[in-house]
Amino acid sequence: MKTLMLCVLLAVSPLALAHNCPNEMKAIDAALGSTKVAGADLDKVKALRAEGEKAHKDGKHSDSMKALGEAKKILGI
Repeated sequence: MKTLMLCVLLAVSPLALAHNCPNEMKAIDAALGSTKVAGADLDKVKALRAEGEKAHKDGKHSDSMKALGEAKKILGI
């Protein structure tokens, strides 16, 4: 029974991440409108945001969350 539960959790985990990627992108977009980040850091945030969106569309949700998390860290959110 425990093995079955573990299998179900592992199967559902990517789906949970898939639904959070758009929320992370929205948070980054909102922060970009009022950020004091500029120059190379701003360019990096935009590149990471684009990378996260592409990974999300490609079904690579853990990669997407990693890139989006890095962007949020730079933005301080």
